[in-house]
Amino acid sequence: MTVERGSKALAIIWFRVDLRIRDNAALAAAASSGAAIIPLFIDDDGLGSRRKLGGASKWWRGRSLAALDAALRDIGSRLIIRQGIPEAVFDSLIGTSGVRNVYFNLCRDRMEEDVATEGWLRTRGISVERFDANYLHDPVHIRTGTGGGFKVFTPFWNRLRGDYTPATNQPTPRDLRAPQRWPDSLPIDALQVTDRWTRSLAQAWIPGEAAARKRLTKVANNLAAHYQSERDRPDRDGTSRLSPHLAWGEISVDEIWRRLDRKLGEKALPLLRQLGWRDFNMHLMQEFPDLSWRPMQAKFAAFPAKDDDSSLRAWTQGKTGYPIVDAGMRQLWQTGWMHNRVRMITASFLVKDLLIPWQRGEQWFWDTLVDADPAQNAGNWQWVAGCGADAAPFFRVFNPVLQGEKFDPDGRYVQQWLPELARLSALAVHRPWTASAAQLSKAGVILGKTYPHPLVDHGQTRRRALKAYEQMGRSRRP
Repeated sequence: MTVERGSKALAIIWFRVDLRIRDNAALAAAASSGAAIIPLFIDDDGLGSRRKLGGASKWWRGRSLAALDAALRDIGSRLIIRQGIPEAVFDSLIGTSGVRNVYFNLCRDRMEEDVATEGWLRTRGISVERFDANYLHDPVHIRTGTGGGFKVFTPFWNRLRGDYTPATNQPTPRDLRAPQRWPDSLPIDALQVTDRWTRSLAQAWIPGEAAARKRLTKVANNLAAHYQSERDRPDRDGTSRLSPHLAWGEISVDEIWRRLDRKLGEKALPLLRQLGWRDFNMHLMQEFPDLSWRPMQAKFAAFPAKDDDSSLRAWTQGKTGYPIVDAGMRQLWQTGWMHNRVRMITASFLVKDLLIPWQRGEQWFWDTLVDADPAQNAGNWQWVAGCGADAAPFFRVFNPVLQGEKFDPDGRYVQQWLPELARLSALAVHRPWTASAAQLSKAGVILGKTYPHPLVDHGQTRRRALKAYEQMGRSRRP
C-alpha cells in the first residue's frame, strides 16, 4: 500500500537479521511508501520456539544494533527496541500508535513463525509486505528433477549459479519520515553484553554495517583473486571474514555477489561458491528443520558416541595435546571465530578421535562463534560428522598432525595461539611429543606441565572410529 506524503499513516520496518540501511528491500519499500516510519527490533531471544542466542552472538547483536541505531539517527530516525513475542509487541504498537503497514525481510530459519506473524497481522487489518533479502535463492525455486530438495552440493550449486541473477540494488533512504510521537523503547544499552570474555571479542571485531562494507572492499581489492590458493592457510588473512556480518545481515549477500562478480568475473567464483554453500545449508534446514540436533542420515542414531565431560572440557579449553586443534579452540575462545580449515580439523577430532556426539560441538560453537547461524552451524557439523547431506565420508578422519604440517607449514598459526610452543621449530611444533629433550628444554616446553601430552593416540582412535562405523553399518542390516 502506498500513501501520500503528508498523510498520518504509520508504518513499521521490522528489523530481524538484516541490520543495515543499504540494499535493504524492506527498508527501501517502507521509505518509498511516504508513511512515517517506526524502525523496530524485537528481542524475543529464547521465547517461544526461538533458540537462545549464544554469548558471542548476543555480544555481536548488541553492538550491531547500536551501529544500526546510529545510522538511523543520521537519516532522522531511531531504532525502537521491545522485548517479547512479536504478536504481543505488535499488538501494543498497533493499539497505541495507529500503525497500518508492516515491512520486513524473511528470517529463513523462522519461516513458520514469520508466516504465523504475518497472518496474525493481516487479521488485525494490517497491510504486510515481506521480502526475501538475506539469501541468494528461495528453496521453492531450486528443486531436483523429481521435485525434491537437493542433498548434494555440486548439482545444487550448478543450478543456483545458472538461475541466479543478483537482485537490483535497493536505494538507500537519505531520510526517514519520523512519527509525530515516538513509541517507548528499551535503551540501546539494554541489549549490550559487556563482561570479561567479550573484551577480547571487542579487540578482534567491529560489528556493524560500516565495518562490513570496509571488509568487503578489502576482500574485493586484495583477497578474492587469491582466495582459492590462500583459503586453507590459517596463518594468513586469506578468507573473507564476512561471515559474522552476513549472520546479522549487516551487508547484503546480493551486494557481495555484485561487487565481486563485477570486479573479478570468473576469478571470483571460488569465493562466490562459499555463498552458495551458505544457501545450501539454509536449503537443508528448510527441508530438515531438526538439523541442529538430529542426524539427517537415520543410521547414525546407532553410532556409539559417548559423553565424556573430561575430554570435552580439554577440547573446549584447547588442551588436547594436538597443537593445531588447541590453536583453533583458543582462537575461537579469544576472538569468537576460527579459520574454516581448522573448524573442520577440530570438529573431526571431537567426533572421530574422541567419539563425542557432534551435537556437543555444535552447541559449543553456537555459544562461542560470532558468526553462529542455525543452518550453517548445524549443516557444517553434520557434514564433518558424516551424518548430513553431501557429508564427508565418515571414514575420512582428519589427521591433526598432518593437517597442521600441510596447512600451517611454518607453524606460525600454532605459535600465535599457543605461545607456550612459540619457540619450537616448525618441524616440531605440530608434534612436540617427538621433539628431543634438548629441543624441548631450549624451547621452554615441559610436556605434561606447560603443554599437555596428547589426550589420545590418533592412530588408535582412528581405527576405533572406523570400527564403530562398521558396526553401525552392520546394525542396520536385516
